[in-house]
Amino acid sequence: MVSAMVNHTKSNTENHIEKKLISRLIIVDDDIQICDLLTAYTCDEFQTITFQNAYDFLNTTFVDNDIILLDLKMPDIDGVEVIRKLAKLNKNCPLLLMSGYDEGVLHSALQLAKEYGLNVICDITKPIDFTKLMGMLFELKTKHSNQIAVDSTSLGKIDLTSLELLTQDHIPSPETYIPNVAELASAISEHQLVLFYQPQLSFKNNHLIGVEALVRWQHPIYGLLFPDQFIPLAENSGLIEQLTKEVIRLSIAQSKLWKSAGRSIKISINISAKNITSLVLPEQLTHLVCESEIDPSMIMLEITETELMRELTTSLDILTRLRLKGFQLSIDDFGTGYSSLSQLHRAPFTELKIDQSFTMTMLNNVESKAIVETCIMLGHNLNMEVIAEGVENQEIWDLLKTMGCDNAQGYFIAKPLPIEQFSEWLNQFNHSA
Repeated sequence: MVSAMVNHTKSNTENHIEKKLISRLIIVDDDIQICDLLTAYTCDEFQTITFQNAYDFLNTTFVDNDIILLDLKMPDIDGVEVIRKLAKLNKNCPLLLMSGYDEGVLHSALQLAKEYGLNVICDITKPIDFTKLMGMLFELKTKHSNQIAVDSTSLGKIDLTSLELLTQDHIPSPETYIPNVAELASAISEHQLVLFYQPQLSFKNNHLIGVEALVRWQHPIYGLLFPDQFIPLAENSGLIEQLTKEVIRLSIAQSKLWKSAGRSIKISINISAKNITSLVLPEQLTHLVCESEIDPSMIMLEITETELMRELTTSLDILTRLRLKGFQLSIDDFGTGYSSLSQLHRAPFTELKIDQSFTMTMLNNVESKAIVETCIMLGHNLNMEVIAEGVENQEIWDLLKTMGCDNAQGYFIAKPLPIEQFSEWLNQFNHSA
């Protein structure tokens, strides 16, 4: 009799747990109208709890059977930071990500959540398709499952044969001066670094779409030093992060001057591996552009393929947050590294930059030409604009245009110019347009 009562009680308890297995829907969105609307749609099926502040959400108590619906664009801390903090809590809550941002950013955030080991279910774009959303929530509840697998197609690896990197931007210095670490550190702190600007044009309308900022060292004794004379030293000595910060500072200062003059010119800046693994970079950059009243979309951050691969999860975290904050991202020197297509698809790049070693040799090299064509097709299929560097002559320009490349950069347009010469070039370019 006692045994029967125990079994009966156990059965009732299991039924109760089964009914309440996924009982709470936690909505994290700063838009109170969205929260109210979601609550109205889901209140019959779930106990709905809403948070307009991500900190309040992270300070609450939740269990693995709660479903979390997280908006990526929050005013206090963004959704990517919330994802990172959730991973540290080691919770297995089903997680649904939503955003009104572009689908590439949303997709990258979903991939990042997976990399962190979270039980991410799907992504939802705004405006919300409530029929689709309720279908997913109902499926979660009726199947009593803590995870619905999101299939990720294995795209395989792109193995692009590395060719010798031709340094278009290198002009040998007549000096034999070899700097040391202390001198370079002093040059950075004393603001001896200067920027040269190389124009980038659109094949479609021949308009200026931006410039790449290229660093030089204006040495007080030895004159102008080129990157090959000090960048390797910066990388090997640990000064590359400080050097990149100085380049960013100079670029944003110049962007502010152009804005004051009524000119809207996008600046591309090369970012080192040290920078893309620094979790504070998005906030630092956001502070700088806000302080200078610059639209972050006017800043294109270039990351080389090899640097991206060094710490993929951390890089993906930072790159996704940079896109959320409005910055543009370019994968630089594409084809010289060893990333796979699936890894490239995870990162929210807006531009693919074809390495000049392929562009400059494609007129006489069948393999280089095939690689350029593949890069253009790949970039467009992944919703990226494609820019080719190393455009040295009219023949290369014409072939790239025929291939459907979007933008070009190279000596055929202009070499990297100091700001005074670039201003003169720009005036002449605008006058002849």
